[in-house]
Amino acid sequence: MPEPRVIRTPQEMAAASQAARAKGQRVGLVPTMGALHAGHLSLVDFARPLCGLLVVSIFVNPLQFDRAEDLEHYPVTWEADHALCAAHGVDAIYAPTAAAMYPQGFQSKVRVEGLTQELEGAFRPGHFDGVTTVVLKLFNAVGPHLAVFGEKDYQQLRVIQRMAQDLDLGVEVIGRPTVREPDGLALSSRNVHLSPEERKHALCLRRALDRAQERVRAGERGAAALRAAALAVIEATPGARLDYLEVVDAQELTRLTRLDRPARMVMAVWMGKTRLIDNDALN
Repeated sequence: MPEPRVIRTPQEMAAASQAARAKGQRVGLVPTMGALHAGHLSLVDFARPLCGLLVVSIFVNPLQFDRAEDLEHYPVTWEADHALCAAHGVDAIYAPTAAAMYPQGFQSKVRVEGLTQELEGAFRPGHFDGVTTVVLKLFNAVGPHLAVFGEKDYQQLRVIQRMAQDLDLGVEVIGRPTVREPDGLALSSRNVHLSPEERKHALCLRRALDRAQERVRAGERGAAALRAAALAVIEATPGARLDYLEVVDAQELTRLTRLDRPARMVMAVWMGKTRLIDNDALN
């Protein structure tokens, strides 16, 4: 299988995309920060048959980190990432430098208002401004017809879909199901930071979601009761420290009192120094 072309500048990326479009090809993008795992690869495999030019971006975006320690310790696995992209038929890896993305004097940002105020936005000030800014820059350089994101970062998915709609970007933003380990833990590049004991206790996130699902199947529709059932699992887990656990409208991310519309349970939990997020549809 041919090696993917590695592209380092927005100008070179735009030229490659324009050439593909001139041939009538659809352009697809899977944005990542590298440290690729089976979750990322499921997005690549979904996008591959839908486009003629498939681009995976690898860029650890400093604007979206609210803690310097998190940025400093984010895993970088370039050689493995490149090999995985080649094995899964990626045509191009867009891997710009920070200087290419944010040259000296850079001072602009993109903000989506309502969807970013609660949940992750409440605990990570400025995070979503960094996400939307970098994603818009990626869209501008790659010029994709479609972009694929995982549902594990559910709020991020909804924010990007909102941005694409509001700003008439002409990009179809597709969400794909969370990929999990056999025992249920959602795949994440940050899982490598968990100690063996923390890794075992981290299953409380999946168990909490399952507990809520059990209550829904039993007929419960009250959000407070579902939240309490899931919260009990987290609180009973040694070392687990909760940031938030909420039942929200699947589109607007507003808190619900009853399951009278499509809903998600979303949560963020610390295990030691590692912050994990998870979510699932409730109906």
